[in-house]
Amino acid sequence: MKLASCTMQGRTTYGVVVNNDLQIPSDEFLKYHPDLKSVLAAGATQELLSAVGERVALDKLSFDPPVTHPEKILAVGMNYMMHIKEMGREPPAYPAVFIRYPDSLVGHGQLLVRPRVSEQYDYEGELAVIIGKPARYVAAAEALSYVAGYTCLNDGSIRDFQRHGSQFTPGKNFPCSGACGPWMVTADEIPDPSVLELTTRLNDAIVQQSPISDMRFSVPDIIAYCSTFTTLQPGDIITTGTPGGVGAGRSPPVWLRQGDRISVEINGIGVLKNEVADEAI
Repeated sequence: MKLASCTMQGRTTYGVVVNNDLQIPSDEFLKYHPDLKSVLAAGATQELLSAVGERVALDKLSFDPPVTHPEKILAVGMNYMMHIKEMGREPPAYPAVFIRYPDSLVGHGQLLVRPRVSEQYDYEGELAVIIGKPARYVAAAEALSYVAGYTCLNDGSIRDFQRHGSQFTPGKNFPCSGACGPWMVTADEIPDPSVLELTTRLNDAIVQQSPISDMRFSVPDIIAYCSTFTTLQPGDIITTGTPGGVGAGRSPPVWLRQGDRISVEINGIGVLKNEVADEAI
């Protein structure tokens, strides 16, 4: 099942993607579950199939990230062996976790914004995990049972700000610098995320292509680690790192510019597409 959030006629809503339409829940269902995060918290995703309300064509909607107000967005850096090699690093002993804020992400089809203070705006195609139930001290062997679903994410990075100090946070949180979507595919359709493959395209040219299995730390490993230092909540997003091929790792570097088109495709999930715009002065 594909679940998407969107803005329609000035109001935010969500629903089940059916062919080229979004099946929005009934008004009664929306009264108790106003957003997708509340559906996940209630364990009510299957009820969406019978709580049928309005049906709207996808091309009439403005996509938001699948979970519009997650409590936490945890991101893992340096987690693909090819990316570790291209950046001249050693494989980390533990997942390198940093934070993204919700306002740093836009939905599918929305403009990515290159901030006016930097020319070093880079792409990072990633697999993102959406948590389905509270998780603390979860063993890796049980970790996938806490996953609600998966989506595509572009962890847009302002590289010079990322390198100002030892923490990645400043370079990862400029407003509208990353993207997430187009929808969440429920975990029952992806029993093993390690078999997936990720492809990032810049203006239709492939710039990243890797199996998810190239991760230094698997999805279960990451969930287990994160659930040790914090309680993961329904709707929390964990983005799992990017493969080799980033712009900063190329010679000369490749930076995103106004008008560039960037897409992140993961088989079994879909394609997240966005265009880059310069920040208004």
